[in-house]
Amino acid sequence: MRILHTGDWHLGRTLLGADLLAHQSAFLDWLVEQVRARAVDLVVVAGDVYDRAVPPVDAVRMLSRVLERLAETTTVVVTPGNHDSAARLGFGAGVMDARVRILAEPAGIATPVLVDDAHGPVAVYGIPYLHPDLTRYALAAVPDEPLARSHQAVVGAAMDRVRADLAGRPGTRSVVVAHAFVGGTEPSDSEQDIRVGGVDRVARSVFDGIDYVALGHLHGPQRVGDDDRLRYAGSPLAFSFGERHQRKSVTVVDLDDAGRVTAELVPTPVPRRLVDVRATIDEIESGAHQAATDAWVRVAVTDIVHPERMYARVKDRFPFALAVTHEPTDRGERAAARAVTATSDPVEVAADFVSFATGTTPDDADRAILTEAYEAAAAALQREGDR
Repeated sequence: MRILHTGDWHLGRTLLGADLLAHQSAFLDWLVEQVRARAVDLVVVAGDVYDRAVPPVDAVRMLSRVLERLAETTTVVVTPGNHDSAARLGFGAGVMDARVRILAEPAGIATPVLVDDAHGPVAVYGIPYLHPDLTRYALAAVPDEPLARSHQAVVGAAMDRVRADLAGRPGTRSVVVAHAFVGGTEPSDSEQDIRVGGVDRVARSVFDGIDYVALGHLHGPQRVGDDDRLRYAGSPLAFSFGERHQRKSVTVVDLDDAGRVTAELVPTPVPRRLVDVRATIDEIESGAHQAATDAWVRVAVTDIVHPERMYARVKDRFPFALAVTHEPTDRGERAAARAVTATSDPVEVAADFVSFATGTTPDDADRAILTEAYEAAAAALQREGDR
């Protein structure tokens, strides 16, 4: 059986204010083409389909359309992630076409979707993101004796149910689609913290006995340890500059008649590169970083003195700049900024700003001007209040 493993689409997400819907739509078009060209039997989407519990309308329409298109040629199994609302994503799951299955209910974890190929059935189990506080009672083996308040406990209990069901299906190959943080893997900086009780990870041994575990949550594609049976497909797009060096992909898995796995990473389209530029304003305007003009850029301007019209000048060279900051090279030598409170001296606050903007400490003449300006402003406010 040929399986395409993907997840962490985060439909509706932005990147430092840049709308990603058009790029996400292009990825989904590409995905449909890959499924058709590679004769994929099963697509599994391992959570975080949306970026938030109440997604924008355009994201909902986008998901609806891609599921319709995929169902024309393959079976699709979707589980919710920690960004999704399981209730909203799972709405209508009971009346959906048999080729699109959204496994959103913890109570149904031990009920697989059965997909047949020439060698017999494959049982596909969906484990949505399980928040310990919301599921430790529902998944407990003994009523009124809740599980420990940890991801390890609830995911372990879910997998016990899966293995119990699988034991009654001798010779059936198995796939688990789960959204969790498994130990021995490398997170990115754009994933939401799912720590509960100070712990966010589960042991990979929790998934023992399964032929292939399609994981979601981490945005970097990777195996769990050296085991091809447990994989994160990663996100199809970069969602932070911390992910700029990741090679985004989907995972195509061939599951043979004995349950052995062969995996191939298929790179996803890169709509726009992410590039960091750290330079003086003169270097930027000289064209030294011309190769990055078509990229999404994070720019740090390193001049000692804050350049005039800095933002406009950077945007003139990098029209897709998403972040522009002034980070003077002598920042480490400067005194730490003082917190501004209700009791701060306004003239001292203004003097600190002059130091930050110009890289030089105001002299007595400068302070006299600042004092005069402050006193004039304060007097104007007083006159306005007396009217």
